[in-house]
Amino acid sequence: MTPFVAPPAPAVQHLAGRKGAARIALIPPPVLAALNEGLLPTVNLNEFLALDLPRLATAVAAHVGLDHKAERLVDTLAMLPAFAPMRRHAHVARALYDLAADHPARDAVAHALATHPSDVARCWAAQWVAFSGLPLADQLQAVTRFAADPHFGVREIAWMAVRDAIATDVSVAIDLLAGWVHDEDPNLRRFASEATRPRGVWCAQIEALKREPWEGLPLLEPLRADPSRYVQNSVANWLNDAAKTQPEWVVAVCERWARENAGESTRYIVRRAQRSLQGRAD
Repeated sequence: MTPFVAPPAPAVQHLAGRKGAARIALIPPPVLAALNEGLLPTVNLNEFLALDLPRLATAVAAHVGLDHKAERLVDTLAMLPAFAPMRRHAHVARALYDLAADHPARDAVAHALATHPSDVARCWAAQWVAFSGLPLADQLQAVTRFAADPHFGVREIAWMAVRDAIATDVSVAIDLLAGWVHDEDPNLRRFASEATRPRGVWCAQIEALKREPWEGLPLLEPLRADPSRYVQNSVANWLNDAAKTQPEWVVAVCERWARENAGESTRYIVRRAQRSLQGRAD
């Protein structure tokens, strides 16, 4: 099998600029077919939820040069209904990872998956980082391309893929991510904040940062006046997480930032960061 070769652009180009359907039932059949064949990225949650995962996984496996009829993959796809939706993706990613392990062109397979037109396929590639067993520094290097991916879904999976490794050694993670908060790409700056949120979403909590959120200041301070709203929201959510366990500290940080930075970016962050505290007061 040969690695993926993108189809001619005209085949799906007319579908690329679509607005996502408001309901799953309204997704046009040609769009759903192209999504399930791995020819298009999803554009909203409805498209993501409408995917025929076994069909997509089978197509992607063939695209990247893996045996789409291999018992390891077939068995995994057969048992997917037994798992929650997001866990299904982890199982597909693991099956593809295991199939690639003994492939004579493993690096080519990995590259084909990481650059696949389907955002879901690239999410599976990002999850491979979590399976690698590499040291955290190497995991962060490997996940960078996914953290900078143009698709929002891939970027979310990118930080989730290294979340457990970060939680295992928070101080090392903060040191390694210190350079990320100065990157010119707002997606990478946001990754450093989002990956270390004390509570986060759809992920394990980082107990060390719930207890001592001030340990995260080397990442937060450089972002307190970030021009990107995408980054601002993440920093505010980071502090809002911390306010659940260390409210006085969050108030003190927000008051200091407001004194030292008069710009709208900082005002937005400190206002949003204290929304849970304000709710309690009300």
